[in-house]
Amino acid sequence: MKIKTFGLVDERSLEQLRRCMEAGDAELGVLCADHHPGYSQPIGGGIAYEGYVSPSGVGYDIGCGNKAVRTELTKASLEALGGVEALMRRITERISFGMGVRAREQVDHPVLEKISRADFTPQRKLVQLARSQLGTVGSGNHYVNLMEDERDRIWVGVHFGSRGFGHKTASGFLALAQGLPFDARGREGEMDSPPVLFEVGSELGESYVSAMELAGEYAYAGRDVVVAKVLEILDADAVHEVHNHHNSAWREEHSGRTYWVIRKGCTPARPGQEGFVGGSMGDESVILEGVAGAEAEQSLFSTVHGAGRVMSRSQAAGRVRRRKRWACRKRDCDRVFATGGAVCSDHPDAGLGKVWVEEQVRPGRVDWPTVKARLREQGIVLIGGGADEAPEVYKRLPDVLAAHAGSVRIKHRLRPLGVAMAARDVYDPFKD
Repeated sequence: MKIKTFGLVDERSLEQLRRCMEAGDAELGVLCADHHPGYSQPIGGGIAYEGYVSPSGVGYDIGCGNKAVRTELTKASLEALGGVEALMRRITERISFGMGVRAREQVDHPVLEKISRADFTPQRKLVQLARSQLGTVGSGNHYVNLMEDERDRIWVGVHFGSRGFGHKTASGFLALAQGLPFDARGREGEMDSPPVLFEVGSELGESYVSAMELAGEYAYAGRDVVVAKVLEILDADAVHEVHNHHNSAWREEHSGRTYWVIRKGCTPARPGQEGFVGGSMGDESVILEGVAGAEAEQSLFSTVHGAGRVMSRSQAAGRVRRRKRWACRKRDCDRVFATGGAVCSDHPDAGLGKVWVEEQVRPGRVDWPTVKARLREQGIVLIGGGADEAPEVYKRLPDVLAAHAGSVRIKHRLRPLGVAMAARDVYDPFKD
């Protein structure tokens, strides 16, 4: 068993990786420098199986990834369009953020037709869910960013995955692995559970690969739709595009042998392959590319997908209690009511919608108002977000990238100008 590690090694993550590798007789594995414990397989971990695919390794957010496009605009161009804050407001008015949300502007896309006639027939029943959420952004660390590079050029960056369609696909196969129907609720294992493995060539294995690849295609389509809407708001074109994923099972060759490489929170980085890796809401992101060498080969041509957490969500934000409330449907209004019969005095015609909110029970370690004030001083326009996504809960991206200096090189550094995320009170049990 050969495991390549980068940066300071978390022992629990390493033990998770070893457990997953032993279960599938895997010889090659990697822990990238942003690693931390995940469900069964650590986030930031990659494994090369010869005879298995792993739905628990790929995880719930199949095909989650990043897309970045460079535009012909400069920061001065944004001011001519009304400024970063006005543009971020327009972005959040047109694009929906959060768990289970429907798209404000539904679009058609060829991937929906593919879902309607999916080879794995249970996925066909998910086509309406897929249609309603195509072009929406999740919660947690998922975002839409406006950024500028070292030459004052404006980039659009997004991070999210396959939404409810991918989640139901993943949970369905985890139920099948327990002998339950696809649409049944399977038993959720502990964080350090052994991996769920399907033999390559088996009925379950082949069905999972087909369904996973379709969910990944849907994730790519969603990122394409969101970026296209942002470009429309900016009245700009994409001059250069970088698009990749970090939750997947991929058929690859390494050292002359063919494997199924399961990456959970790992960005593919073969020599010359570009990747977009985001930092925290207050830190730079990068465009990088893989470089040839022994370290690259030992890493299964993988690198970080972000900075990596150093503080849990509950440590950062404290303990909260979920309650069902009624909120004003006006995007920028934060009024919440105990009953649906109330009327928002500021927007009486907007109506109310039922929402889950999180009410503070115990304070966390992050002073969120202070964080927001600091970001404003840095010139970063933030819409949404919360203490559980503050810069303090992450390592610094330059530090984790330094650990991978022998296998990747930085092509562009992107400073955040505007960051849009789901608000903290948007509930999502599968935030990564």
